[in-house]
Amino acid sequence: MRGRRLESRAVPFAPQLRGERAAMKESVPAIVDQKGDTKVLPEEEDPWATPPDFDEQGPRWSELTGAQRARRVAVGISKAGALLFLLWMFVCSLDFLSTSFRLIGGKQAGRVFRESELLRNPVVGLMIGVLATVLVQSSSTSTSVVVTMVGTHLLRVRDAVPIIMGANIGTSVTNTVVSLGQANDRREFRRAFAAATIHDMFNWLAVIVLLPLEVATGYLERVTDAIMSSGEWHQVEGGAPKQAFLQTITKPVTRLVVQLDKKVLEKLASGQINETDDVSLLKQCWRNGTRESCGYLLEQIPWSDSTLGLCLLVVSLLLLCGCLVALVKLLHSVLGGPIASLLRRIINVEPPWPYHLLTGWAAMALGCALTVLVQSSSVFTSALTPLAGLGVVSLERIYPLTLGANIGTTATGLLAALAAPPASLRYTLQIAFCHLLFNVTGILLFYPIPATRLPIPLAKALGNLTSRYRWFSILYLLMMFLLLPAAVFGLSAAGPWALAGVGIPVLLIVVIVGLVNLVQRKRPSLLPLKLRDWSFLPEWMHSLDPLDRVLSRLCCCCPASDGRRDAPVLGLIPNQSQMNILQPVSASSSVLTLNSTCGPEYHTMNGFENCAFGELPKKKKATNNNIVDQKDWDFGGTTTSL
Repeated sequence: MRGRRLESRAVPFAPQLRGERAAMKESVPAIVDQKGDTKVLPEEEDPWATPPDFDEQGPRWSELTGAQRARRVAVGISKAGALLFLLWMFVCSLDFLSTSFRLIGGKQAGRVFRESELLRNPVVGLMIGVLATVLVQSSSTSTSVVVTMVGTHLLRVRDAVPIIMGANIGTSVTNTVVSLGQANDRREFRRAFAAATIHDMFNWLAVIVLLPLEVATGYLERVTDAIMSSGEWHQVEGGAPKQAFLQTITKPVTRLVVQLDKKVLEKLASGQINETDDVSLLKQCWRNGTRESCGYLLEQIPWSDSTLGLCLLVVSLLLLCGCLVALVKLLHSVLGGPIASLLRRIINVEPPWPYHLLTGWAAMALGCALTVLVQSSSVFTSALTPLAGLGVVSLERIYPLTLGANIGTTATGLLAALAAPPASLRYTLQIAFCHLLFNVTGILLFYPIPATRLPIPLAKALGNLTSRYRWFSILYLLMMFLLLPAAVFGLSAAGPWALAGVGIPVLLIVVIVGLVNLVQRKRPSLLPLKLRDWSFLPEWMHSLDPLDRVLSRLCCCCPASDGRRDAPVLGLIPNQSQMNILQPVSASSSVLTLNSTCGPEYHTMNGFENCAFGELPKKKKATNNNIVDQKDWDFGGTTTSL
């Protein structure tokens, strides 16, 4: 019967099965239907735990002959070489992706930076920082442009601080895109997407706390001004930023395809060049008043910057996806067996007390050093994302590494500040120190005390949600990095009253829903009976299931499962919604939902149904005693069928 609800409780094993299950627990979660039939359920599996150690692949080294040993060494060397080549191609594809976005939106980004009246609004400045960083695909570029504008007195330090905060948020779009490369495996995608969005969660939480504080007190501006007043900074010798190590290994290839003139982007931002002028972002070489060939491929194609950018975008995305697929498959092969176990033990090591207190800080220092070395936090965090998806690096270890990358990326702004003239050096260094202080303060707020590490559970919640609805990852990218900043920018252009008229009600709704969710979890008895869950609202207002059913039909997938009855898959109590995705579910509150199309599925907080994604669970037959042996459960997916 469709939608039949079943009771859940713990029952002892049948006596006749004790010999087979001697090593198992005396009682396990089970379900009892209305006819009294009992079916044993599998023990809960932690989806965030690193995968179990693999058995050693093939015969041991001591059992091999000389020829077999030589063959194994040759295969290992070839795999290592292929891995390095794919990593190099992956970095090159990120460079091409960044260049394509600059060609498409570079002029618009320059116009955005010149809107001085709009920049006086801190919320607008924040969204402009996000939008500009997404358009140029580089927080280093947008930060350097802001530093240059402060140095030329086109932008005040007070107005530049929110833009720097927005640039911090926008830089995480790259590793979020990279996480989509593991969307075919739901368990890997859950970990990869959470590892990518943990950067977003930290940046947004830091902005939520520090932006109002900055507007009210000028905290970052005042502290950095005191730092600049305490030393003889005008005596610091300026100079051009040194070439990054990463560009040294990728520049020989990328320069053969495309070269950009970064000075044009800075002139667009400063107003020396208008976006309507017939000026190209592509590098042009002149000698004695005569244009010469610069020697790159796109120079020979007589197309506009936008057209060339779109073509390069398609090629770079194809190259990026191909590298990711090959990289993940090769990592599966290389990191199998004892190598994976060894790496997990080294990377995720937890030394005894009190030394384990320093492990996270050491990881943070490592992330900072590597980011300074490659001069790109996007590349560093993007390289970590596939490893997190494979379970080699835990989410708890990804967090301090990402925080270290946030600190390391400020080195680019400091180098750009040092390149300013001595007369402007004070202001350029001040905004660069604002960037550094913003990240350091965020770390002090959301890392030292374990209870304050809120980005970790928030990223896990997003990972769970995207594992259930994989299309949500695309919606998240569009909403957080394009639609929301563009909407705020558009409303601000209509006037402050338009922005306040829309923004204040939305913020009030978000705050009220958050408070109600908090009381529902902690003290539901304080709420009226109707407000103890969201079932009184229309389904589309508190659940993604209606949209999921529409998208599933459009994609010719298996029809999505029943909306509210499927709430437990998101860690909710029955009849609740995706509004409250952090509600824990215990085995005693497990619910079995029968779906007429995809068959019965058992849902827990740690597993999600395959049905909504068109992956039919494997059927297993029950025994004569209506008790399903635990070894008959299919652990290959996140759904276990009866």
